[in-house]
Amino acid sequence: MNKQDLIQEVSEVVEMKKEAREAVDRVFSAIQEALAQGDTVSIAGFGSFKVQQRNARTGRNPQTGEEIRIEAKKVPKFTPAKALKEAVQ
Repeated sequence: MNKQDLIQEVSEVVEMKKEAREAVDRVFSAIQEALAQGDTVSIAGFGSFKVQQRNARTGRNPQTGEEIRIEAKKVPKFTPAKALKEAVQ
């Protein structure tokens, strides 16, 4: 399922594809804004999105074998809820 499929599913409830697209875009935007501020987004029965810090580390260039420095960075992380894990099984 991609974003267009999700919009199609939502449009079956709100009956207008334009409103469905706006709703889906707003949900994604709200999650992105919250994560950018360092907040956690929890959706009951689905899961949680949070920002995780990755420390700097040393890696290797696979072509040359040369050591390279990988900088520290923040990355989004998703943890599924128990209900979602059970639904998938």
